[in-house]
Amino acid sequence: MLLQDYSDIFSPQGPLAESVPHYRPRQAQLELAQAISETVADSGVLIAEAGTGTGKTWAYLVPVFMQGGKALVSTGTRTLQDQLFRRDIPHLRKALALPVDVALLKGRSNYVCHYHLERLGQDDRALKSRAEIAYLRAIQLFTERSRSGDKGELAEVPEDADIWHRVTSTRDNCLGQDCPFVRDCFVMKARRHAQDADVVVVNHALFMADLALREEGVTDLLPSVDLVVFDEAHQLPDVATRFLGSSVSLYQLTDLCRQIEAAGLAQARETVDWSQVARKLEQAARDLHLRTASLAAQGGRATFQALPEPELFDEALENLLETFDKVIKMLAMVAERHPDLAAAHKSALEIRARLFQWSQPDRQGRHAYLPESEKDEDQPDEFVRWVESGQHYLRLHSAPLSVAKIFSRYRGKEQSWVLTSATLSVHGDFNHFKRQLGLFDARTEAWASPFDYPNQALFYVPSTLPLPSHPNFNQAFVDALIPLIKAGQGGVLVLCTTLRSVERIADMLRDRFDREDIERNVLRQGERSRQVLLDEFRARGNAVLVGSASFWEGIDLPGDALTLVAIDKLPFAPPDDPVLEARIKECKDRGGNPFMEYQLPEAAIALKQGAGRLIRTERDWGVLMVGDTRIVEKPYGKLLWRGLPPFARTRDPARALAFLREQKAKRQSDEAGQVTMEDRLEQP
Repeated sequence: MLLQDYSDIFSPQGPLAESVPHYRPRQAQLELAQAISETVADSGVLIAEAGTGTGKTWAYLVPVFMQGGKALVSTGTRTLQDQLFRRDIPHLRKALALPVDVALLKGRSNYVCHYHLERLGQDDRALKSRAEIAYLRAIQLFTERSRSGDKGELAEVPEDADIWHRVTSTRDNCLGQDCPFVRDCFVMKARRHAQDADVVVVNHALFMADLALREEGVTDLLPSVDLVVFDEAHQLPDVATRFLGSSVSLYQLTDLCRQIEAAGLAQARETVDWSQVARKLEQAARDLHLRTASLAAQGGRATFQALPEPELFDEALENLLETFDKVIKMLAMVAERHPDLAAAHKSALEIRARLFQWSQPDRQGRHAYLPESEKDEDQPDEFVRWVESGQHYLRLHSAPLSVAKIFSRYRGKEQSWVLTSATLSVHGDFNHFKRQLGLFDARTEAWASPFDYPNQALFYVPSTLPLPSHPNFNQAFVDALIPLIKAGQGGVLVLCTTLRSVERIADMLRDRFDREDIERNVLRQGERSRQVLLDEFRARGNAVLVGSASFWEGIDLPGDALTLVAIDKLPFAPPDDPVLEARIKECKDRGGNPFMEYQLPEAAIALKQGAGRLIRTERDWGVLMVGDTRIVEKPYGKLLWRGLPPFARTRDPARALAFLREQKAKRQSDEAGQVTMEDRLEQP
């Protein structure tokens, strides 16, 4: 497609302008679309940073529709995936009058499984409350009328309701072609549509799950495509790290024991005492849990090499693996009798394999997978392994030190990749992002936001706050924040770097509101689901929402819904994070500077995401307050604040208060003028 054609599409007289009232051509949007078209023509890789307000969704969807081949669009979350599929794509398809067939594809846990739904309906003891009885009935009715089986379409049952785990399948317990409902399977239907469609909309988690399966030789999840577009691409390194690693939990082990006992008693009762078999496996799992009790003194977490009393742990792990072997042999003898037994056998094999893989190499560096000729006790482990343990949980995790090689080699030879987000560079430098994903030869481009940041927003760093390590920091942060809350209007978002800070700051704000009769509600992460909190925040109009990691991005609150964003501390990753700790060590071992290579770039990108919540449209306004004075008082702070949008800046509380009062008065005046004009128009 000629670049001139894109100019026509995005012009004031083009099809987009005809489909949208008050359409405004954006040069950055056009240039991004043209850059993507060039990338497709060259079968190349484009890393494109497009500031908030650029209109990047249509900028990449137009080339996706026009390029003629098969395309995959991957988004950061299922919410964005649904928005793209149900709102943005239908609008654009209609505006361009193109017969593009688009498929929506999610992970199997998002689709109702007919088999597991029927089993749950037949088990009167499985439902835990009256609410679950109502949920089950709603899911049954939904399954009868739904074409997709996508749980996101059933608003009556909360997305995080526990019952969904029992009416959906997993890769372990899916019966595949042996399922009596295989012809009706929603997962199979969605995958078949994806194979035939022109455009397939997925999310990063599903894309990375496909990548991980291909590493294991499984290639039937996602179709082959000519173009892949990653929206919210800044999330890719973390998602890749999570999905290219593995984990086994005590919950998974005890759930498997229940599955084995139920299937054995129902379908092969006469062969062995299945209750005893399940108890022995569960006891071996709980013995392993007991061997991690001393982790409480280390915060409940330790790497494989730093485990206290490692001999006892290794002995318990070996016993668990041996018990698994005995159980698997028993299941193998009866697996062909019934699909439930086959599923239990498959699950046991899968979990046992993950456990054994986690155990390799051993503490002497010996690796059971390698032949003797390739074994080397000095060979570095490319994965970091750690244990998380508490009173009621145990999780064994592993994650790759780097995802660069695996991720970069996943791209086909003639396949084009486009990675776009508002936050990919550190003050215009893309090297950190390129290095994380191994995309060293990618073309990089950046387009600034069209918003008038110097007039719309103010960046305020109080000069009187102590360092975040000071015991009175949280109190001083709240003391500095209260006058801004009083002076402004609209919603307030307080972004914290830890859950502990969320609790403390929320409690302090509630106490101050009570003492000073401030009529605002404080909403705190953890008290209800994220979506319920956001819905209430929007509805109230002047609430204060206090949250951590999941609230730093993916929140779109335009207008007076959000006029003050307050960030307590610079978002440096916690130093005790096992993956970061291992990457820092690896960097030091090769003579690098881990602070500049890892910690600072990650903090810069996270800070840009948090700051990006404030201004979402041309009419938005507000104050961004950062309580961490290191951003202006430390030499490295310049790299952080220079990477933010070009807000007006101050350290003077009087100027911050004046800005809020001026903007508040201006909005009230505009609203009064609008009412007067409407009154005049209504007069005969």
